Amino acid sequence: MRFLYLLVAVFVLLFQAAPGSADPIFPDTAECRNQGNFCRAGICPPTFAASGSCHGGLLKCCSK
Repeated sequence: MRFLYLLVAVFVLLFQAAPGSADPIFPDTAECRNQGNFCRAGICPPTFAASGSCHGGLLKCCSK
């Protein structure tokens, strides 16, 4: 029975995700964020304007 607990612990440690590893950084996303803007699906909030694209063209880069 102790072996089962050890096996589960090793399994969890091997397959845990590193922070940010699930979100690949696209060049356009990095450029948008470096300019102090943010990415959003759909339209930008009322006081923001779309200034480019993010995530390979799937999202909009919103800026003040």
